[in-house]
Amino acid sequence: MSSNPRKRREALVYHAKPKPGKIQVVPTKKYSTQRDLSLAYSPGVAEPCLEIEKDKENAYKYTTKGNLVAVISNGTAVLGLGDIGPEASKPVMEGKGLLFKIFADIDVFDIEVDTKEIDKFIETVKNIAPTFGGINLEDIKAPEAFEIERRLKEELDIPVMHDDQHGTAIISAAALLNALELSKKKMEKVKIVINGAGAAAISCTKLYKAFGAKPENIVMLDSKGVIRKDRPNLSEEKAEFATSRKIDTLDEAMKNADVFVGLSIADIVTPEMLKSMAKRPIVFAMANPDPEIDYNLAISTRKDLIMATGRSDHPNQVNNVLGFPFIFRGALDVRSTKINEEMKMAAVKALAELAKEPVPEQVNIAYGETRMNFGPDYIIPKPFDPRLIAKVPPAVARAAMESGCARHPIQDWEKYEEELLERMGSDNKITRLLMNRAKMDPKRIVFAEADHLDVLKAAQIVNDEGIGIPILLGRREVIQELMQEIDFDADVEILDPKSDEQEDKRQAYAEVYWKTRNRSGVTLYDAQNVMRLRNYFAAMMVNTGDADALLSGYSRAYPTVVKPMLELIGMAKGVSRVAAINLMNTSRGPLFISDTSINIDPPAKDLAKIAQMTARTVKLFGLEPVIAMISYANFGSSKDPHAYKVKEAVSYLHRWQPELKVDGELQTDFALNKEMLQSKFPFSKLAGKKVNTLIFPNLDSANSNYKMLKELNKADSIGPIMMGMKKPVHILQLGASVEEMVNMAAVAVVDAQEKERKKQKENL
Repeated sequence: MSSNPRKRREALVYHAKPKPGKIQVVPTKKYSTQRDLSLAYSPGVAEPCLEIEKDKENAYKYTTKGNLVAVISNGTAVLGLGDIGPEASKPVMEGKGLLFKIFADIDVFDIEVDTKEIDKFIETVKNIAPTFGGINLEDIKAPEAFEIERRLKEELDIPVMHDDQHGTAIISAAALLNALELSKKKMEKVKIVINGAGAAAISCTKLYKAFGAKPENIVMLDSKGVIRKDRPNLSEEKAEFATSRKIDTLDEAMKNADVFVGLSIADIVTPEMLKSMAKRPIVFAMANPDPEIDYNLAISTRKDLIMATGRSDHPNQVNNVLGFPFIFRGALDVRSTKINEEMKMAAVKALAELAKEPVPEQVNIAYGETRMNFGPDYIIPKPFDPRLIAKVPPAVARAAMESGCARHPIQDWEKYEEELLERMGSDNKITRLLMNRAKMDPKRIVFAEADHLDVLKAAQIVNDEGIGIPILLGRREVIQELMQEIDFDADVEILDPKSDEQEDKRQAYAEVYWKTRNRSGVTLYDAQNVMRLRNYFAAMMVNTGDADALLSGYSRAYPTVVKPMLELIGMAKGVSRVAAINLMNTSRGPLFISDTSINIDPPAKDLAKIAQMTARTVKLFGLEPVIAMISYANFGSSKDPHAYKVKEAVSYLHRWQPELKVDGELQTDFALNKEMLQSKFPFSKLAGKKVNTLIFPNLDSANSNYKMLKELNKADSIGPIMMGMKKPVHILQLGASVEEMVNMAAVAVVDAQEKERKKQKENL
């Protein structure tokens, strides 16, 4: 539990508002007419019922069973909170359901069972099992968890997995295989110390044995010390890993050990223990939130160390989300009767192999790396790696087929891979990638309207999450009062452009501004006056390097905020027109829309330049742009100047940048329906491709469409993102939400990072 009252309140509000919980049931069929309802329920529903009565396998054909997993707990071992009961475990189970959905498009019902008796728990799960395609057991204390999983696997004909045991085992085994390869050591020969003897530790050790680790080379410890054969009353699970060595402590066990695996408590490993290990040691310190030895302390103690933790702020995070969504995905897709050892080992090998493959630029960008390569700091894939969905489930599915437990074998693997990639369209992964990249190198962001509560809330999140370093502009007394109201007690810079204490800075900024605009009718007096206005003052902060980026527009109309930005900051070198783009996280995946805020009716050549700027922005998000130039006409079907303008813009693009995937003019439905486009216009450069970028012919259509998407489909919007500016300045929509402002702060930071990187290249 958080000791910070504000964090605690924030967490409670997240789970309670705007509606309680984190998951919901959404209809997948039409229900608008009486005919629809008569098919959904009585009398039409009788037909699939009768088909399923004839053959229970038809449940997979006519119901959600094949994509539905139960996340089941009795609340006896919830996170680090212990036995808190089934009701108190429900938020965690809902969270697990959320992860299943966003990483592998698997639907989940969470089930909390009010019993600690093994037989009753098993009976309950067996009785509800016909509803589901798979069972994920969660947060059940050991040793009961072992018995529950074993019996359910034996007695049910659908996949069952206790993720607390096997998730960590699978991910850490993949990391261990690669770490051993880098250390030039063999699994059969290494000496392994396992600190912890709970469900996860037991499962990890069993899986390491399956990959060749020798029992005589393993020492396991629990809270009482080394588990020895001569210790009385050992459980069956602990007895399997009891050692005959005459040692009692972790200190003794670590001497000359090759591998340490910690699933225990913080700071139990000392630098002296680390020094006593063999050459090129491997340390997996996976206690959360604080590992068995601090990462920085460990790597400074042993330069030849390969280390993994459970934390995302260090290399090599052992994160269960790399495993369970994709393992169940593969098992469900072949209607496997179980998740067996072969399937788990296949997942391990797939993860280990993926870490050796070239990392997509999208992942490098997300983690702020120039180029991630297989090595000591990269032994397992990153959770944001989009290849996981296409790599792990097929490996698991193949293993299910080869081991004889697949009831619905896959015939066309290429088609299956395409289906897997399509499943990820509903995910907001791109937002998480954006946030992660911003956190890699936070920049100073001016919040020009910080005396508004929502703006201040956004700045608080940006500060707390490490996305950026806020600089707050506005009336100091108002800002401080609001900060107190929301428990924003961080030491951040607060500036009031109108205050006496900013007099020197105002004068300095005015001099700079006047010198650049004195031949455009601006007097020094004018310059001094406008520097009292927060948007002019904020723009000069960015211009002079007192800040790295700027956000404004929450309380003022867009045109009034754009004006000072264009006057003071201006356009980037080689740019003749600025534009704005919105990123929409839609059910079909990320969709970029231009120009949503600035150009009312750009001519053909400017429209082409907007498309080029948009393509560069899409690449900034790690995606390859596939651009449709939108019109009411398709490929010359109208000779009207409005349609011809788009056709002409496409012609420019095909000449200027022939490698760019862009075509048009196209109606929106053809652009977004690749099968329809392929059928009617197979000659198009976009035929068979999934369009992710729409360039509209005018502001009217672009702005209306993005706002309609946002309101009707509740699509998350990031934007408008300013393109073509010399410095990172971004103008919010009037009344933007806190979430939208946080997203835009991340965009501003990434924009600043990119401009800094470009400047460094130019100076080389």
